[in-house]
Formats: sequence, structure tokens, C-alpha cells
Amino acid sequence: MEQTATFWIAAGAATFFVGMSKGGIPMVAMLGVPILSIFIAPGMAAGLLLPMYILSDVYAIWLFRGQYSARNVAILVPAGLIGVLIAFLVVSRVPVEATKLIVALIGLTYLADALRKRLAQDFRPRDADIARGLFWGAVSGFTSYISHAGGPPYQAYTLPQKLPKMTFAGTSAIVFACINWAKMPTYVLAGQLTWDSLKLISVLAPVVLFGAWAGYRATRWLPERMFFALINTALGLLCLKLLWEVGVAWL
Repeated sequence: MEQTATFWIAAGAATFFVGMSKGGIPMVAMLGVPILSIFIAPGMAAGLLLPMYILSDVYAIWLFRGQYSARNVAILVPAGLIGVLIAFLVVSRVPVEATKLIVALIGLTYLADALRKRLAQDFRPRDADIARGLFWGAVSGFTSYISHAGGPPYQAYTLPQKLPKMTFAGTSAIVFACINWAKMPTYVLAGQLTWDSLKLISVLAPVVLFGAWAGYRATRWLPERMFFALINTALGLLCLKLLWEVGVAWL
């Protein structure tokens, strides 16, 4: 891994965006791996960023302490771990493009349903039911393991509940902290996470922590309606980005 000045700038930017996403602004998380993929293989980029995700997860849990949905955590964490295990067992048989396509379709289906309800003036929140939670939690763990794309399934389940913005972000911090910790051993076995990449933590740790703090402050500052409007917009852009990547790979 050639660590030029340009690489360090890109790594710093990617790390900052990872931190911001954990601070409650998930729309910037999509920038991390693409930025680093200019310099290294996408798989290695995902492995390099995993420790940054874990470090910022821990900080985000502290930032959002006491602001989470206990019921959602109880449902989504076990389901997410099951999804990670399934992905580890079948990852060699599932094309990455197929996973990206599934994630994109999940996100776009949710957005279409949300638009339909808005036009019909149906603003009733959904319950955190176990059946849907187990399904979407497992899908989040599965897609997070394969391509760091667990956000859309998680949002498809939690956004219809209309949780307060801080509760939404705090729940996300706990759920994905558990999922990311579970991914660590398997990334090591797959060679995506090496000793050299771990050594970069000492340099980039302040950047990811500052990003998490900045994301947390922005989350507190943004009005509730604007916050979720940005979440939905970012979800749509991420889905279109994934569809573009699938189209380029298959064509």
C-alpha cells in the first residue's frame, strides 16, 4: 500500500466521512470506500475502513448514550449477527453486484412506498414488530458484511417508525457497532484487514473521532424534518449509485 501524500489526504477524507456517518449523518458514509478505491482495491478499502467504523461506533454509542430504542436494539442486533454469519458462509457464492442490486431495490421500494403514503396523507408510524425486524436486521448484517451497505435495509425498517432523530441515530450506532465487531474476525481471515492497515488507526483515529463529533453536532442542530429529508435524499442517491455500479459491472 503506497502511502503517498495524496493517499493520506484521501484516507483522511474517507475516515472523516465515516466518523460523520456514525455521528448521525449516515448519508456521507457512501463516500468512504469510493474515495479510497482510487488508490487501493475496493475490498482492501473496506478492510482499511472497518477499524475506523468500529472506533467511531464506540464513540457514537457514548455520544448518544441513553438515546436509543431498546426494543429495536433487542430485535435488530441478533438478527444482524445472523446476517453476518450467513454472509460469511455464502460470500463466495454471491456476486457483489447482486448484493448491490438487492440493496438498491430495497431502498427504492421503501422510498416509493413513503412517497405513496405522503401523497395519501398517511403519517401513521409503524410498530417495531419482531417479524419485520428479524428480516430487515438479517438483511442489514448480510449486506453490511459484503459491501458495507447495511444502511438501506436498516432504514427501510426504522424510518417508517418515525422515531425521534436522536433515537434513530443512537439506535443505528448500537446496531452497527455490534455488526461491525462481528465482521472483524472474518475480515482478518479473508485478508482484507492486515497488520499494516491496523497501524493506520493511530494516525487516523483523531480524524474519525472528530468526524463523529461533527456529525453529532450537525444532527443536534438540524431540524427534525430537514434531518429525515436529508436521510431520504441520501438513501435515494445511494441506491442510484449502486444501480450505476451494477450496470457498469454487468455491461
